[in-house]
Amino acid sequence: MKYVDRVYGEFKIKEPIILELIESTPLRRLKEIDQAGYRPLWVKPEADAGEYDHSRFAHSVGVYLLLRKYGAPLDEQIAGLIHDVSHSAFSHCIDYVLDSGSEKEQNHQDNLFNSYVKKTEIPEIIKKYGFDLDYILDDKNFPLKEKNLPDLCADRIDYSLKTAVIFGELDDKTKKYLLDNLTTENNNWVFKDFKSAKKYAELFLKLNTDYYAGPASAIMFRTVGDCLRYALQKGYISENDLYTTDKLVTGKIEGFLNKDEKLNLLFDRMNNEVKIINDPNNYDASVFCKSRVVDPLFRQSQEIKRVSEVDPSWNNIVKRELKPKQYFLKFER
Repeated sequence: MKYVDRVYGEFKIKEPIILELIESTPLRRLKEIDQAGYRPLWVKPEADAGEYDHSRFAHSVGVYLLLRKYGAPLDEQIAGLIHDVSHSAFSHCIDYVLDSGSEKEQNHQDNLFNSYVKKTEIPEIIKKYGFDLDYILDDKNFPLKEKNLPDLCADRIDYSLKTAVIFGELDDKTKKYLLDNLTTENNNWVFKDFKSAKKYAELFLKLNTDYYAGPASAIMFRTVGDCLRYALQKGYISENDLYTTDKLVTGKIEGFLNKDEKLNLLFDRMNNEVKIINDPNNYDASVFCKSRVVDPLFRQSQEIKRVSEVDPSWNNIVKRELKPKQYFLKFER
């Protein structure tokens, strides 16, 4: 199988277990789940000519390819490939819909990951090729794949580079520079020097400010969350529907728009048909966004250091950016 990734280029995928997982129903569903949350917020339909592939599937395969590119063992590559299969429609918007979600942590998907996977065909595929499912599902076994903020991990590296490339924040030359200066040592992602580590850290900060925890995401999380929660309460959609695709859920909601004035208003809000501003002094709803920041490791002579050890100001940025951001939204209607 030939696969072309937006960040890492062209690969031939031959490993039977990887090929079977890629073709499995849980992975294929991710092709219709937007990585950022709600596609119409980030790209206008008339401007969408197929170039915007910001799906959970592209990210999942990207994590697998990144781990493979830097020599991670096959079991860690497998864990990377399946790590997002429990995402609902509209990705982290689910944390603003269900009471079990957390606006500040956005961890609903992580909390149900193991139980979700065990209900799919993935365990059978894992067993077929002689791997242990419980081992694959335990993040502690795979430090390159997953680490807590502000450390780097394959998941974090891929989603940041994907976001940066798709939204024009990273040109080909800089992308190559970052990847060429990235390596792994003792199960840690390590840049070859301070300059490249700081450059990546600054890129990630911009992505967090403008995208992950920015005003546009706050509006998306609140409006999509409000619309889906209301649709659930009215019985227009079911909780099971949330684990289908963005398009299917949107289609079901659209079928009730002409029958419910409040639903129509909530749908307009999440589709940019209503002016919304951030005003702490006069607001209709508040919303938290999980905030992300990295403090990369890099090699300096015989030592491994963090960016914040060389640039103390970065330590202040890390402390500030790890706190959830709160917005206060005023709706025109």
